[in-house]
Amino acid sequence: MPLPFTREQFFDLFAAYNTALWPAVVVLWIASAAVSLRLLALRRPSDRWVSALLAAHWIWSAVAYHAVFFTRINAAAWLFAALFLVEGTLFLWFGVARRRVSFASRGGTWAVLAWLLIAYSLLYPVINAAQYATWVRIPAFGVPCPTTIFTAGLLILARDAPARLSIVPIVWSVIGGSAASLLGVRADVVLPIAGLALAMDAVFRRRMRVISRSMA
Repeated sequence: MPLPFTREQFFDLFAAYNTALWPAVVVLWIASAAVSLRLLALRRPSDRWVSALLAAHWIWSAVAYHAVFFTRINAAAWLFAALFLVEGTLFLWFGVARRRVSFASRGGTWAVLAWLLIAYSLLYPVINAAQYATWVRIPAFGVPCPTTIFTAGLLILARDAPARLSIVPIVWSVIGGSAASLLGVRADVVLPIAGLALAMDAVFRRRMRVISRSMA
């Protein structure tokens, strides 16, 4: 199915977004990098602050990207904005208000994959800048795809996070991944991998909980 906008319109949109909002985008990147480094160094940041950061990512993408900019070229962006607002609200509810999400730099294969996804999301602007030889007219940070990859990595590291937190990131990994293949954003090839990894991790954890209950 063809997209309701051209490739030129898509990148013009990012030029407008980056030019108007770059200070806030830089602050969001610095906060994300700082939290990631602290978690990697085993100096666990407050779980509530990590959840608040993830909520900020999703709400920012919902309002600043989807509602303010993407709706100019795609009416479906209003639906996407609603989905992203739901995800941000879930992080506020489960992670900040109820403190049901805990993050830890655990070991194992899944942890290695999680950290690769987190590192990739932080390098996402650099990867796109290298492809397009510009820092302006590209998907940089604070937009849906790096937000989804970053979230997938942190949710894989999370202990006993509610499964519903994974639903919207998995859905966006399909939507964003399919659109990216049509628009030629090479950095987004990791998006479906992030969604698949998050889905597999959620299924694995569910199985382990079922096994634990049956043995109790």
